[in-house]
This record gives sequence, C-alpha cells and structure tokens, in this order.
Amino acid sequence: MAGLLKRALEREGYAVDVVGNGTDALWAGQEFPYDAVVLDAMIPAPDGFEVCRILRETGRWMPVVMLTARDSISDRVRGLDVGADDYLSKPFALAELFARLRALLRRDVGERPVVLSAGDLRLDPATRSVVRSDTPISVSAREFALLELLLRHKGEVLTRTTILDHVWDFAYDGTSNIVDVYVRYLRDKVDRPFDRASIETLRGTGYRLRSDGG
Repeated sequence: MAGLLKRALEREGYAVDVVGNGTDALWAGQEFPYDAVVLDAMIPAPDGFEVCRILRETGRWMPVVMLTARDSISDRVRGLDVGADDYLSKPFALAELFARLRALLRRDVGERPVVLSAGDLRLDPATRSVVRSDTPISVSAREFALLELLLRHKGEVLTRTTILDHVWDFAYDGTSNIVDVYVRYLRDKVDRPFDRASIETLRGTGYRLRSDGG
C-alpha cells in the first residue's frame, strides 16, 4: 500500500518520503518541513494516532490525513481529536485522497494545538478536562464551551454577541447578561481559587483571556 501510494502521489507531482513505523514517522515529521502527511493509523508502534498527537504537541502543524481500515465513529473521532485534519477509511479511491490533499494544501497552516493552554491553565477538548496548576477543575458543559472559545482566541477581545453566537445556540432568545453570569462562574472556578485574573473585562466591549494565563 505504501509503495502504491508513493508511486501514485509522485505521478501527481508530489515529492514523497515513505517510512514504515511510528518511530521513523516521528523522526521524519520532526526533522523535515513537509507540506502534508498521509499517516496510516495502524503502523507499528507508536501507532498513527500517537504519532499525530506527538507531532502536534511538539509544534508540527503540517496537514495530516489519517488512513485506517477501521470505520467506526469512535476511531474517526479519535483521529480528529489527536490533531488529524482529515480521515479516510480503507479501501479508498486515490482520486479522493488527491482531492483531500489539495484541499488541505490550500489552507493556511497555523497552530492547531490538541490541548489548549494559557500559562498553567489547560483544556483538553478530547477528554473534556480542565486543569490549572495540575489541579483538575470541574466545569459544566456550557462553562467548558465558553472557556474553550476564550482559549482558542486568547489575547483577543470577544464581544458578548460573539460569545453568544458560539456558545449558545440560535434558539436562545435571552439577553447577553447570560454571558456575564457564566464568565463569573468561570472566574470562580479557574481564577479566584488560584489567585489569578486571566479573564479580563473590557468595559462596553466584552471579554479577553490573557495569553499568559494571568
């Protein structure tokens, strides 16, 4: 399969390197500035899921297409949660793989961390966990969604309207005061017990999560 993909990609005009196991994949992915990676989930240990997770943790943000014989929703979710950009189940058509690679290569490649952080505040979307100073913090689903939004846009000012649009569904017909209420809930959990002030209020504008975590 690897040899077939190499020849097919080269016919499409790509320069291609091939490795056969997770250890070599990690070395190559960290050593060379690839434009994209096609990663089989079931390579010899560490498997493709772990390879993708480690690449993201070490700041390697090239697009990753995960290939696997598995077709369950849980495996697809796992692939995306460890940082893959796209997912193809075997068997697949080469034309579809080429199309997905072209689409990924058209995107701007920026940081897409698996675990979101600001200072010692960390949020893991895959495990739905929040930790500060190595202390687990229990938050509600809505508080988690609000904190995730703030972390994905740390250092940016988010208006109450923007927060409402992203954290509450379109059917919500209350006032933006609900945002202030949930920001207060979050501060009581992630800031005040740790003597921090990471969530800032910009009067008349909205809220901002400090990049350094406060």
